[in-house]
Amino acid sequence: RIEDVPGSDEQFYAFVAYPIDLFEEGSVVNVFTSLVGNVFGLKAIRGLRLEDVRFPIAYVMTCGGPPHGIQVERDILNKYGRPLLGCTIKPKLGLSAKNYGRAVYECLRGGLDFPKDDENVNSQPFMRWKQR
Repeated sequence: RIEDVPGSDEQFYAFVAYPIDLFEEGSVVNVFTSLVGNVFGLKAIRGLRLEDVRFPIAYVMTCGGPPHGIQVERDILNKYGRPLLGCTIKPKLGLSAKNYGRAVYECLRGGLDFPKDDENVNSQPFMRWKQR
């Protein structure tokens, strides 16, 4: 739904709702990157500002919170005293789980510390996280 911003003829509030099934359970990162990464990247939209996000309780209950912080990540990787270097696997969609996994392997073999999934890659039925 669209509502006028009080005191402005050129500003509006847009209320948008998405079906919960569009997002991976427990992945707040997936939700925000889908909202911010895609919507804010639209060239036709100028002056967009995200003011509020509300999550259904059913979705919140799937989120366990972070298991640990950056120090534990550095301990696991045995990388200290420098920035961690990563990459985003491209193309983001269209690779089989095997080929996606191969791309990750090549990145790590080449010296990167970690790969990062693109914002639209989560654990979709055609490419589950554990398969890749």
